[in-house]
Formats: sequence, structure tokens, C-alpha cells
Amino acid sequence: MNYDNRMADSASRRLAASVAPFEGEVMRAGGLSVVAALLWVVMAAAVANIFGALIEDRSTPASLALAVTVFVAAGALRIALEWRATDLLDIVADRLVARERRTLVEAQDRLSPRASRLASASLGALLVDKLPHLAPFVRRYRPAALRVAILPGVLLLVSFSLSWTVALILLVAGPLIPLFMALVGLAAREASERQMAEIGTLSGLLAERLAALFDIRLLDARERMLAEFDHRSQRLRKKTMAVLKVAFLSSAVLELFSALGVAMVAVYAGFALLGELRFGAWATPLTATEGIFLLMIAPEFFQPLRDLAAAWHDRAAALAVASELAGIEAVPAVPILGSGGRPREALPVPRISLEGLSIGPLRFPDLAIGPATSIAFTGPSGSGKSTLVSLIGGLESPDTGHVRIDGIPLAAGNADDWRGLVAWVPQAARFEAGTLQDILLDGATEDVSRTDIAAALALASAQDIVARLPDGLDTVLGETGGGVSGGEGRRLLLARAALSGRPVLLADEPTADLDHETAAEVIAALRMLNSAGTTVIVATHDPALASAMGRRIVLGGRREHTS
Repeated sequence: MNYDNRMADSASRRLAASVAPFEGEVMRAGGLSVVAALLWVVMAAAVANIFGALIEDRSTPASLALAVTVFVAAGALRIALEWRATDLLDIVADRLVARERRTLVEAQDRLSPRASRLASASLGALLVDKLPHLAPFVRRYRPAALRVAILPGVLLLVSFSLSWTVALILLVAGPLIPLFMALVGLAAREASERQMAEIGTLSGLLAERLAALFDIRLLDARERMLAEFDHRSQRLRKKTMAVLKVAFLSSAVLELFSALGVAMVAVYAGFALLGELRFGAWATPLTATEGIFLLMIAPEFFQPLRDLAAAWHDRAAALAVASELAGIEAVPAVPILGSGGRPREALPVPRISLEGLSIGPLRFPDLAIGPATSIAFTGPSGSGKSTLVSLIGGLESPDTGHVRIDGIPLAAGNADDWRGLVAWVPQAARFEAGTLQDILLDGATEDVSRTDIAAALALASAQDIVARLPDGLDTVLGETGGGVSGGEGRRLLLARAALSGRPVLLADEPTADLDHETAAEVIAALRMLNSAGTTVIVATHDPALASAMGRRIVLGGRREHTS
């Protein structure tokens, strides 16, 4: 099996896995649409009896009234079933897309810092632009495929019961449509995959250029940037038009063969009713009622095939998205320990010990860290300072060795409870959605007043940051802290750590990018937290911060200093 076939199989399996939790509802909605379509046989029979009786002058008011009643009742039931099927499929499609979005976001969110993850622009394009292409697959393609599997066969048998010639016409013309649609479908999927890839590329380019907008203006490269966007957008336009070309081609194939099939049935029925053709019907010549009935069900024989052809590019687009999802899931995931959820129970103030830790090429010393102590990990870049802090926080799993909390190895079963005791100040500050006050109070274990918030901000030397924000504590910060610098963001997170009351504080380069005076204030804040009983663990290049901690471990070497 070649690479393309393997990718096609993986995409099909991934698409089937996406729909599997909703398979029951999809089949139920598909069954309703099949029953609704079969009601056309009843409606066509009622209409054929009305006109046949009028033509053959054998109608009575009672028979006409009965036929009209049957037609109206079957039509009303058909409309109700179609509405219910459409409503059910809309709900299922929305739930499926929401589930895939949630699964993808949770999987990316739970990856450890050293894991390979999607770029934010690629993730955004997949979540917003690509995953919605799964919905038409459920709404249109799946019920159309079910109708194709049932309706043509039923209508062929009904036609055969009246005229073997009409059945033969339908039998010859019908299979040609899926045959040519299969050929067109190969091109449709390739065109959709190219379009999806170009959407991701353009989204990534936009995110990169927005991040570098200041540098672009300094370098006066705006014209070049605009020209690059124009070139990329033209490529996306061409790939989108290629998808539309395939869609139009599929429609042309469908209309050609369905029009030929219906036309041949009409020609046969017309000549048979005129008496020019005396073959094709059973026992007796074709009657007006039978001819009208066959003319009315012939288009319905091709309608499921038309619906399938119209939805064929929906399947191609869904397979392209499923192929991308399968590719993402094929990359070995390195998740954080635990589920990333809230702690189930509070643990006592812990003792931390590191035993035989290694991850990749990095080897770490064995350590015992008691409650209310302070320790700084220093060393050259690449020595593993941030990695060791992540290991202690349960954000990464070691290749060998253990982090022990009160003698118990840190593992998936207790990682969430452990992180409930840890306040985290990362080097690259990230903020949840909400106001600054909501962010500061996130994780607080007790009721916190405005006075407590002010004291925590003063401790972190962050009161001036809040003072110059447009809405103060009610300011909504972006994910990366729009309106505050990296150093200011870390000081705000330090204030949050002080408000949380958690017994362990992990900080990665808390004084980076700060001037000497502000760095000294942050160091004093860390020492004050430590004096109040918080275990403070920092990774730093700052000699002043390292000297202020009770212990200093130099990674990449064997030195330990105690203050």
C-alpha cells in the first residue's frame, strides 16, 4: 500500500471516529429522510390516479377526493419528516464540531512545555476555518449516502413491476453517475486538501507578520509585506476556484446522465401511450395512470444520486480536515502529568525530593527541599533550569527518576492535587480571559478584599502597572498581556501568587527584563513570601536573586551554595 492510500485510509478512519459518538442520531435522521423520500411514491400514485382517471373518463368525486386527501396527507408527513431530519442533523453537526474543537484544544493545552505543538495561527485556522467543514458531511453527505443505498433500489423494483423497459433505462443510466462521481471525487479531495493547506499557511503568515509589525515598520518593509500577502491570497483564490471547478464538474456529470435517463423514460412513456411502442410493459399495454406514475418517479430515482453528487465535495473537504487531524494525532504527544483539572483534595505543606531525574540529555542532582525553604537553580543557558522547574511542577514527565512529594512519587494520579498547592510564575506570562481582578483572584483559597489585592500588588511592586491601565483592575488583558510588558506581566502573576496563599511558588526568571531597582523589589517580595512560610523555587540567571535564596544549585556542574 503506497503513502497516498495509507493517508486516505487514516483520514477515513479518523472521520469515522469523529462521527462514531453520534452514529445513532445520524442513522435515525437518515432513516427519517429515507421514509420522507419514499412517501413520494404514495404522492406520485395519488397524482397519477387523478390524472389517469380524468384522461380515461373514469373519475368520480369520491375517488378524486380520496386521491387528493392521500396526496395532501403524504405531503404534510413528508415535510414534517424532512424538517425533523434536518433539525436533528443540524444539532448533531454542531455537537460534532464543538466536540472536535474541545478535544483539540484540551489536547494542545495538556502538552508539556517540550512537546511539539501546533503554532497558534495553525491551531486557530483549524478551529475556526477548517473544522466547520465536518458539519456539511454530517448534514448532507451522510443522509444522501443512506438514501442512495435504499431509494434507487426500491424505485427500480416499483418501476420493474410496471415496465421492464423503464427499469432497464434506469438500471443503465443510474450506475454511470456514481462511477463518474468516484473519478471526480479523487480530484475533489486533492483540491480540498490543497485549499486547506493554503488556508493554514495564510493564517500562519498573518500571525507572524502581526507579531513582527513593529520591526516591519522600522525596516520600512510594509510594501514587501503587502506584496507577499497579495501573492498568498492569489494562491488561495486559485486553490478555492479549483475546488469550485471540481464541484461544477460533478454537477455537470450528474445533470447530464440524470437528464438523459429522465428523457428516455419520457420518450418511452409518450410513444407507448400513443400506441407506437407495444413492448416494455407486462401483460397489457401501458395505461395513462402507469405512464404518469413512471414519469413522476423517474426524477426521484435520480434525486438521491443528485443529492450525493452535490454533497460529494463536502465529503472531500471533511476528509481533508480528518487527514490533518490524523496527522496531528500521529505525532507522539508528551502531555503534562494528570488531567490538567482542578485538585480533588488539599494536600499538606509538602516536602519535595528529587531522585535520579533525567530528561533527554539532561541529568539533575538529587535534592531534598523542605517546607518554607528557598532555592535557586542557576547555570548557563541549556543547562535545564526551566526544565527542572517544570518537572517539579508536574508539567513534564522525567525519562528516569522521580519527583517525590512527602515521599510519594509525583504521577498522573496525584499531579492535579499537587499543582493545587503550587503558584506558578512563568517566564512568558499568559493570562486567562477576564478582567485583571479576575486574574489576580484566580486560585485564591479565601475571600480576598480590595485591601488584600492592593497589598499583594505593592508586594510585587505592581501597583504602578495597575494605576496606568485604562480601567485599572477592571482592564481586560489579552492572552499575552496586551498593554503590559513581559516583566510587568510576571510581577502581576507574582501578586496573584501572593493572593493565592499556596505553600509552594515556582518562578522562572522572575527578574528578567527588569531594571535594577524593580528587580530588587521583586527579590524582596520573594524573600518576604518565603519568610511567611512559602517554599520558593526559582530558575534564574540573576546573581542577586540567586544569592537572596537560601540555597543555590548550579546546574551543569556540582556546586551548591547555602546562604
